[in-house]
Amino acid sequence: MAIMAEADKKMKTSHSLFGSFFGSSSKVEEACDLYVRAANMFKMAKNWSAAGDAFCKAAQLHLQVQSKHNAAVNFLDAGNAFKKADPQEAISCFCQAIDIYTDMGRFNIAAKHHISIAEIYESELLDIDKAVTHYEQAADYFKGEESTSAANKCLLKVATYAAQMEQYQKAIEIFEQIGTYSMDTTLLRYGAKDHFFKAALCHFCVDMLNCKLAVQKYEEMYPAFSDARECKLLKKLLNAHEEQNIDAYADAVREFDSITRLDQWQTTMLLRIKKTIQDEENDLR
Repeated sequence: MAIMAEADKKMKTSHSLFGSFFGSSSKVEEACDLYVRAANMFKMAKNWSAAGDAFCKAAQLHLQVQSKHNAAVNFLDAGNAFKKADPQEAISCFCQAIDIYTDMGRFNIAAKHHISIAEIYESELLDIDKAVTHYEQAADYFKGEESTSAANKCLLKVATYAAQMEQYQKAIEIFEQIGTYSMDTTLLRYGAKDHFFKAALCHFCVDMLNCKLAVQKYEEMYPAFSDARECKLLKKLLNAHEEQNIDAYADAVREFDSITRLDQWQTTMLLRIKKTIQDEENDLR
């Protein structure tokens, strides 16, 4: 492939330039440009690993001449190339970029790339614990920069996964905190019911009485919650649970779902609660 051959030639030239003119900042910059041009050619040829390697070499040269911002940009370019071929290498590049941005005090940008790493762990490497760690780190950085809505988006991911992993108390705290924030923010007020609904489902997974008390608390804090379909559903489910009536429980869920589609997470939680009714029914026999 002509593009690949040209890229190899450029990289060899950049090596010789670097060897001959090390210490000369302008020549190092020229070598960096050649690496970046080679990387872009590799990208055009969809040779993602070679593109990532070339961007990494450019980043390392930029670091040697204290050009931190350019180094970070090249590490991000490398990470984005590696994402398509080697997720673990992509994470390594994003981490190096994050180190530079935190060193420069650019915490919003660092947070954004913690999300990129979390997404790789989520969808490529299927390591939810590590994904959660990076979402939490992103949320911390966003909070420090007063980017509350960006922090809350990350925390919702954390809460969703925490509940899936049966860490209900952690999930409840986050859903309630974001529900309270939404309720006090005009543009987000309507969404508060969804967060309280999710918190209540987590309570229900732990204990029916906990859920009952939580629903009462949410109605006092946020009177509009009483009229929400989510609140009415919770009350029907609580009654069905109290009566150990599995059919009434299933009917209430079906009726709600016919108007407002339940997402996969909500369905999972509702099935867990349903199982507690079945288990209690069996215990009574």
